[in-house]
Amino acid sequence: FLKAGSCVVTKNHFSLPTFTNDIHHECELAVRVNAQGQPTHIGLALDLTARQVQSEAKKKGEPWTLAKSFRGSCPISQLVPFDTFDAFQKLEFQFTKNGQVVQKGLARDMIFPLSTLLDYIVRHYPVSEGDLILTGTPEGVGPVKKGDELKAEISGLLAVTWAVN
Repeated sequence: FLKAGSCVVTKNHFSLPTFTNDIHHECELAVRVNAQGQPTHIGLALDLTARQVQSEAKKKGEPWTLAKSFRGSCPISQLVPFDTFDAFQKLEFQFTKNGQVVQKGLARDMIFPLSTLLDYIVRHYPVSEGDLILTGTPEGVGPVKKGDELKAEISGLLAVTWAVN
């Protein structure tokens, strides 16, 4: 699936959509690329998903676009310069909801290394300067509700807190 660029939220708060009350979080490493698909910056993103809408689309064999690409469905942290693929593999990140750690991951545990993901994407899709690639999520996805405080961090590198309106 793809998320429209207009789904990105760079503020420290976001609103939930009104078409459903079943939104789930998936915290992911985010990689900004240049026009050749080479990583330039990294950060964290929330891949917000309208879970009931996604389940219905899956049953019907339909695309997940409405479930994944709605206004505000991709809050992102600040981005920091990309170092190396080796340094990326050593990244540790975690996501807390209302003070409780609900997701924790290591980049080296991803099914595919970042270089493999980027090679595939560049071969099969158009890539533009500034595109964001979300890398997948560790276990622990779950619902988001109005009033939640969400925090994502890459150990020793960056942290962001979002309020859910």
